Formats: sequence, structure tokens, C-alpha cells
Amino acid sequence: MDRLLAASKTSSRNPARDYAVLLLMFRHGLRVSELCAMKVSDINVNTKELHVTRLKGSDSGPHELYNGESQAVKAWLVERAKMNPPEDCDTLFVSERRKPLSRGTVWVMIGLVAKAAGLEHLSIHPHMLRHSTGFNLVNKGTDIRTIQGYLGHRAISSTVRYTKLDSKRFAKLF
Repeated sequence: MDRLLAASKTSSRNPARDYAVLLLMFRHGLRVSELCAMKVSDINVNTKELHVTRLKGSDSGPHELYNGESQAVKAWLVERAKMNPPEDCDTLFVSERRKPLSRGTVWVMIGLVAKAAGLEHLSIHPHMLRHSTGFNLVNKGTDIRTIQGYLGHRAISSTVRYTKLDSKRFAKLF
């Protein structure tokens, strides 16, 4: 993730947007459609809160903005304002054509940033960022029910997959 984020700042045509996109997708486990549908009103940089509207029957709710996210979003909002999107375009992330960012554009951007980061061999795509969130939280020792709520999973079976690769999962049994 560190390499992807660094590459987005130097290799992208829209570094402020692409950095904010990657950071929010990873830190909040966003699906690409959830990111593309996010509204400007869903985020409050002053209170450091993001309202995540989950799709696919998942549970929506507020998320705290963490280290650097408020600054990244503020930087993007400055660039977004310079683009002068139409008044009826209230999506947080817009394309160079001043229209809501599409799923396809996010896919292409992630591929280009991954290539610039020297990670093209991993075939990185948007949903990998969501899975990375789950694995990262498990590896930090986060409770599985907390991860379930954070990712909006209604069924715990959707969340437990992230524990299967955790080498420490049996370390404290006895």
C-alpha cells in the first residue's frame, strides 16, 4: 500500500484525487462502486468523519477519518473546486471531464499506479484494496466482530476469510 500511495503522488495525472481515492479505499475497505457513489456531503473534514454507504446488502455507517485522510481529502477538494464541476454533480470524486468518477476509470488508474510502483505483476484491482483492509486489520489483532462491522458485513462468514492467512491465529490458544 505504501508503494501504491507513493506512486499515486508522482505518476498520476490527478495526484491529489488518486491519492485520496487509494487511501480511502484501503483504509475504509470501500468497494469501487461505494467510492464512485460517495457524495461531497458524505465527508466532513472538520469533524473527521466519513459516512460510508455500503452496497450489496452490507451495513452502512460512520467511519472516523484517520491519519492523513482529512488532509488528503482537503487537497482533493481544492483541486476539485478548480475543475468547476457542474452544480448538479455532487459526487466526491470526479473525472477530468467533470463527471462522476466511473468504476472503469478507477480500475485503469489503479493499474497505472500499480505499474508505476513496480507492482504490475500482482494484477492489483480495486477489490484487492478491500481485501487488504480485512487482512491488515486481522494482522493488527483486531477482533473479528469489529472487522465485520467496519467492513459492513452482515454475515460473519464474509469476514472470517481474512483469518485464514493469519500465521498467529493459533498463537494464544494455550
